[in-house]
Amino acid sequence: MKFVVSSTELLARLLSVSRVISSKNSLPILDNFLFELKDGYLNITASDQETSLKAGMAIDNVTEEGEITVPARLLVDSLKEFADIPLEFKTNENTTSIEMVWANGNAILPCTTAEDYPEMAALSADSSVFGINSQVLLEGINRTIYATAEEELRPVMNGVFFDIDNDALTLVASDAHKLVCYTRHDIKSENKSSYILPKKPASILKNLLTKIDQDVKISFDNRNAHFEFESFVLVCRLVEGNYPAYRSVIPKNNTNKLTINRQDFLNSLRRVSVCSNPASSLIKLKMTYNQLVISAQDLDFSTASNETLNCQYDGDHMEVGFKSSFLIDILTNLPYTDISLEMSDPSRAALILPSGNSDKDEEILALIMPMLVSA
Repeated sequence: MKFVVSSTELLARLLSVSRVISSKNSLPILDNFLFELKDGYLNITASDQETSLKAGMAIDNVTEEGEITVPARLLVDSLKEFADIPLEFKTNENTTSIEMVWANGNAILPCTTAEDYPEMAALSADSSVFGINSQVLLEGINRTIYATAEEELRPVMNGVFFDIDNDALTLVASDAHKLVCYTRHDIKSENKSSYILPKKPASILKNLLTKIDQDVKISFDNRNAHFEFESFVLVCRLVEGNYPAYRSVIPKNNTNKLTINRQDFLNSLRRVSVCSNPASSLIKLKMTYNQLVISAQDLDFSTASNETLNCQYDGDHMEVGFKSSFLIDILTNLPYTDISLEMSDPSRAALILPSGNSDKDEEILALIMPMLVSA
C-alpha cells in the first residue's frame, strides 16, 4: 500500500470512526483501524463487534492499493501534531509496518494484515428499507436519547425504539420513570415495522449528523441495521426483544392542565432543586388558580427553598411530587416556548406537551411518573 493524503482530511475521518472503538476490546485487532484502498478510494473502518463504522475518502495520489490494520490511538495521536500537510503512507514488503513520510521527517508505525479483521454484518434478503432526512433523524435522536435506561435486566429499555407505521414514524425512549415520544407524521411506510437502536450507535449518529443535510438510507432486519449517508456506513446489532406497549401507558382524560413558560419553569426548578434531598431529589409542585408554588427541602441538613410562578391553571387544587432531575431533563430537551403539564390526579403519570402552535408534522410528548409526597 502506498498513497499520499492530506493530514487534516485523514484525521477528520479517523476521529469520526474512532468513537466506535471500545476501551476494552475482546479482540486485540479491534484496537486498530482497517484501511482498504481500492480504485482511488480509501475506506477506514472501526468496530467493537456490536457496532461498525466505515468512512470513505477519495485519494488522488495512489501508487499501490491494499488492505492493512493500523493501531488507532497511535495513528490519531501522531496526526494531531501535524498542520495541514501532505503525508505519504507506504507499507513494507511483509506488511508489518507502515511508514509515514512528510517533508522533513518520517515515522514508522506497526501494522497487520486485514484478513483477521471482522467483516461488517450483512442483512437478510427480506430486510426493510426506508429513507429519512438527516436533520429529522438527528432531531428525533436528540429529543429521545436522554430518556433511555441503563439496565442489565431489561436491555430493551437501553435504546431508542423506532416504530414505523402506515401514517407516521415514532421514536420512543423510556427508563420506566420518564418516557418521550417523537413523532413525524410526514414519514410513512406501506409496511409496519420496528426495531430498537442501542444507545451507543444512536450517540454516534447524533455526532455524525450535525453537519450533514441529506437523506439517510436505513436498512434493517431482525438482528442488524445499516445507516448509509454521505461517505459513512454505520452497521450495528439491534437490541433483541419486544419493546413495551408504550401507547398504553399514556394517560387519557387529564382534567388538570397547567400552562407555563418552559424556560421560566426550568430556571425555577434548577434554583429550588438545590435544596432538595440528594437521595430522592423530590420537588413539590403546588398548583392553584393562576399560581404555581415550587418547593423542596432536605430535613437532614435543614435546607429548604420555594418559588412562586404565575401560570394558567385549569383544574383542582393539587400538590404533586416529581424527581427534579427527571423533570429538568425533559424540560431541557423540549424546544417549545410554552408547555402544558396535564394530569388527572397526583398519583398518576403527568404529560408534558407543547402549548400553542407547533409544527403540524412534528409531535413531541413526554411522560413523567410522580413521587409520593408525605403529608
